[in-house]
Amino acid sequence: MTHPQQIWPEDLAAHYVAQGYWTGESFGQMLDRITREFGPRTAVVAGDTRWSYADLGREARRCAQGFAGLGLVPGDRVLVQMPNRAEFLSVVFGLFHAGLVPVYALPAHRETELRHLAARSEARAYVCADRHEGFDYLPLARRLAADLPGLRVVVAGEAAEFLPLSGFAPEEMPAPVPRDPRGVAFLQISGGSTGLPKLIPRTHDDYLYSIRASAEICGLGPDSVFLVALPAAHNFPMSSPGYLGALHVGACVVMAPNPQPEPCFALIAREGVTLTGLVPPLALLWLQAAPRTKHDLRSLQVLLVGGAKFMAEAAARVRPVLGCTLQQVFGMAEGLVNYTRLDDPDDIITTTQGRPISPDDEVLVLDDAGAPVPEGEPGNLYTRGPYTIRAYHDHPAANARSFTPDGFYRTGDVVRRLPGGYLEVRGRAGDHINRAGEKISAEEVEDHLLAHPAVFDAAVVGVEDAFLGERSCAFVVLAEGAEAQARELKSFVRGRGIAEFKVPDQVIFVPGFETTAVGKISRKALRAALKTRYLDKGEGA
Repeated sequence: MTHPQQIWPEDLAAHYVAQGYWTGESFGQMLDRITREFGPRTAVVAGDTRWSYADLGREARRCAQGFAGLGLVPGDRVLVQMPNRAEFLSVVFGLFHAGLVPVYALPAHRETELRHLAARSEARAYVCADRHEGFDYLPLARRLAADLPGLRVVVAGEAAEFLPLSGFAPEEMPAPVPRDPRGVAFLQISGGSTGLPKLIPRTHDDYLYSIRASAEICGLGPDSVFLVALPAAHNFPMSSPGYLGALHVGACVVMAPNPQPEPCFALIAREGVTLTGLVPPLALLWLQAAPRTKHDLRSLQVLLVGGAKFMAEAAARVRPVLGCTLQQVFGMAEGLVNYTRLDDPDDIITTTQGRPISPDDEVLVLDDAGAPVPEGEPGNLYTRGPYTIRAYHDHPAANARSFTPDGFYRTGDVVRRLPGGYLEVRGRAGDHINRAGEKISAEEVEDHLLAHPAVFDAAVVGVEDAFLGERSCAFVVLAEGAEAQARELKSFVRGRGIAEFKVPDQVIFVPGFETTAVGKISRKALRAALKTRYLDKGEGA
C-alpha cells in the first residue's frame, strides 16, 4: 500500500511556519474548535435539515465512530461521492475526526472514474447517496464492490444490502485522532491531461492556510451566509472561500441541491445568502434569470466566479443585474488561488482574474523555452508556494511532466501578468478542454471513441463557446465500409460509464487525418490543424 504524502523542503516549511501560514491545526482539531466556539449558531442548512455547530460536531463524531467500527484505521482512504446534503459535511468531518483520508469524487462520475479513483487511492470504503437527480447509485456501488473485493460500501438513504449511514451508532469520540498537520488530509482530483484524473494530496497545514486567507480576502464573518451551489466535492466551493471558509469563521452554510437559478434564488431569499460561487456558464444563466425572478435577492453581497475565464462583457453586468460585487477567482486544486479584491476598481474586477493569496506565492510567466516574458505578454504559468503541491500521488510520469526540479508546478495555463501582480487568463497550453469549469482530457475521450467498432481514428478539440467557455468537438474517421451517426457515437461514449460532461458536444465526420511524409503527426498538431480547417474557417462544419 502506497500511503499519500506531500513533502516540502525543510527550509521552505520552516519559513511557512515562521510566517504563520502553517499553524499546526488539523481538520479534526478544527471541528472541535468550531464546535466549542460556535456551538448554538446555525452551521448547515440543507433542505429541511438545519444543524447547529454542536449538531454538526455530534453527527461528525457519530460518523467517525461508525467508520472506525468498520475496521478502518487511521490513514485508510475512503472514496466519497455525495451530493450537496448536510450528510456530506458530517461524513467528511467524521473521516477527518477518525484520522481517515477522504478521496473526493464528483456526483457526475460513473463507473470508469470511480474504479480508477478507488484503485489508485487503494480505498477501503466507498460512501455514496442512494439517488441524486434521478440517478440510482446502488447498481454502480454493486459493480464497484464486485471489482474491488473487501471494499466497504456505506449509503446515505436506502442502503439495500449495504451499510446505511443512518445506522452508525450514536457514541461520541471525545477527541480527534491525532494527525500530523503536515500529513495528507485528503485526496482531490485533477483533470488528467492524458487520461483519467490524477490524485492531489493536500495537507492539513497547507489547505487550512488557503481557507483562512480566502475567508479574510472574501470578507467572511459570523454573519455571512454561504450558498454551496456547485458540487461540494469541487475545490472551488470547498475552499474559495467555500463552506470550509464559512465554517472556519462561524458562518452559515446553505447547501443547494443544484445550481440552477430558481432553486438557488429561493434559497437566497429564504436564508439571506450573502455570497456564493459559480462557474461562468451558470453566472450567465443567473444573469438571464434574475430580472424575471419573484425572489428577493437583495441579501446577496458577493458573487464569486471562477473555474474558467469570465468574459469582461458578462462580468460588467453582475453589479447592475444582481446588485452585488463580483469577485473573480482563478485557481486550481493543485494550489495557487487568485482573487480580485472587494475594493478593487471596476476595471480590475471585470477584466482580470485576480492576484495571488499569499506574499509567498511565487509566480513565473515563461515562454515555451522557459525564459521569462515581459509584463503584459502572454506566457506559461508556473507557481510554487505554501499551499501548492509538489507532487501528485503515486504518479511518477505525471510528476515529471508537471513539476520542475526546483518544485514549480507547471499549471498548463497561459496568462498575462499585469501591474500589481494581477493575472489575466488567456487559455490552456495543453490538450485540456475547459467545459463550464470541468477539465476534460481530449485523449481520454478519444480512447472511448476508438473503442467503437466503426471508428478508425478520432481527435477531440475544444471550441470557443459563448455559454460554456469551451465545448468539445470530436473529429471522427470511420473504418473502411463502416457507417455511424453522431448520436450513435455520443450514446456509445455515454454508455462507457463516464461522466456526462465528457460526452462530445459535437461530432464531425472527416475522410482522414493528415500525416507527415513518414506517416506521423503529433496529436497536438493534428488537433490544431483540424480545428483550423473545419471550425475556424467553417469548412465541413
